[in-house]
Amino acid sequence: MPGRYLGQNFLYNTSILARIIEAAGTTKEDTVVEIGPGPGRLTRMLAEKAKKVVAIELDDKLFQKLKICFAGYNNVELIHADALKFPFESIGDFKVVSNIPYYITTPIIFRLLEAGKSLKTMTLTVQKEVAERIVAAPGGKDYGVLSIMVQYNTRPELKFIIPKEAFRPVPRVDSAVLHIEVLENPSIYVRDEKLFNRLVRTAFSQRRKTLTNSLKSFSDIRERLVSVGIDPRRRPETLTLEEFAEIANSF
Repeated sequence: MPGRYLGQNFLYNTSILARIIEAAGTTKEDTVVEIGPGPGRLTRMLAEKAKKVVAIELDDKLFQKLKICFAGYNNVELIHADALKFPFESIGDFKVVSNIPYYITTPIIFRLLEAGKSLKTMTLTVQKEVAERIVAAPGGKDYGVLSIMVQYNTRPELKFIIPKEAFRPVPRVDSAVLHIEVLENPSIYVRDEKLFNRLVRTAFSQRRKTLTNSLKSFSDIRERLVSVGIDPRRRPETLTLEEFAEIANSF
């Protein structure tokens, strides 16, 4: 029985699982990491397509069952661990294909991005609302810190929606499959990433206010905005990544 405390909502539909693998573009050259394999249905299908599958499971009961299920597989490595603490950098080049537990979606994406150039792509099943925020463009209510931070390092694409009824137990919301291509270099030039991150987070902490007000903790912000050609009366959700970078680089 899936454990709700671990955000376990399992997907058993083989046609949907096949679409996920297709979206990932998995080949026999790939080492694929799966986070939270659960009963191992996706794991088994990945093993048929990939050179190697590294499946990381936190739940002890599921891990013991997986050890029995995959005892005869020479290209599946099962790891009993917390993915948020796992040293992904030790794997070498890899792709991720996973039905991510809802409660760790954002932290696991950022943890994976810390793996740097070893990580090539992520194909993730996440809450539909989270997927929409990640791919959002400026100007809408979904656009915010998560959109910018993910798009800074990657090119995300929402592939398709999975209705909640496809999962067991049935969650409260629909899911979506995201394919995230990790860029060789950031999508924009930023002189000081820590300053850029702080600027973006500060701006969206009061997203309904104008930039002059939401960024008032930054010195001479009105003058800086004008100097880079940005109207101080604009709101944070209207700015592109490039415009946020221009503000940050003016310091």
